[in-house]
Amino acid sequence: MEVVSAREAEFAYLEVALPGRVKEVAGVLLLDVEGDVLHLRLRRDWESFAAGEADVLSLLEDDIASKSREWGGKRVFEFLEDHLSHTVRITEREKTRVANFPARLSRLYRERVAPTVMEYRTHLPLYNARAAAGGLSEEQTPELEKWVEVPEGVPVAKGMFIVTVEGRSMEPLIPDGSRCIFREPRGGSRQGKILLVERIASGVSELTVKVYSSEKRATNEEGWEHKLVRMTPLNPEFEPWELEPDEFLVRGEFVAVLPGEE
Repeated sequence: MEVVSAREAEFAYLEVALPGRVKEVAGVLLLDVEGDVLHLRLRRDWESFAAGEADVLSLLEDDIASKSREWGGKRVFEFLEDHLSHTVRITEREKTRVANFPARLSRLYRERVAPTVMEYRTHLPLYNARAAAGGLSEEQTPELEKWVEVPEGVPVAKGMFIVTVEGRSMEPLIPDGSRCIFREPRGGSRQGKILLVERIASGVSELTVKVYSSEKRATNEEGWEHKLVRMTPLNPEFEPWELEPDEFLVRGEFVAVLPGEE
């Protein structure tokens, strides 16, 4: 097992203080001191608290990131400390040590920035169900646990949701314990898609995630029906398994794995 050593780091928060409004924590900046790399994450819900300035503020993250690539993280941090206005300002730096910078950035953002939940715009529902990447999960009744903000660039729409996937059969794409985004099933062929499937033949709710494929046969009505459904893992250490067409329901189509948290 590879051991990743922690590196020297500094972080600060970006604040927005508009006239007549309560001060808002609008983002976090995390500096890898040794690598001179600035990691940052700003809020996306500018309209919710800074409607008049939203167009300008929405460009801020790209502008800081661009300067960081050109100048280096340390110089950008100093520039922000020296030149930001009273309206947009940066807090004093705090020192820490970090092994996984993207994960720590997500944690700092979640703990302090806490943006307004924008359902199906920046956030998706996390259900407390556990889907097995191996066999089948235990009996469970999925319930909404909380709303989770998804990374920028991941498409968000109604009908999407998040479930934790446990087990190793879908590695390396889906590591054990990953939170995964699924969308409600769509029409059309499911051949080769990664699906969240609920087995119903046993009379309990059992969820699993696998690659779907099926064999079909003709019917007397000149149509066709599924003869056999095969659910195949990505990890070659695990065997595929089969279901009868009336033994399961498709609950979701895989979209993405959410980044882990430190």
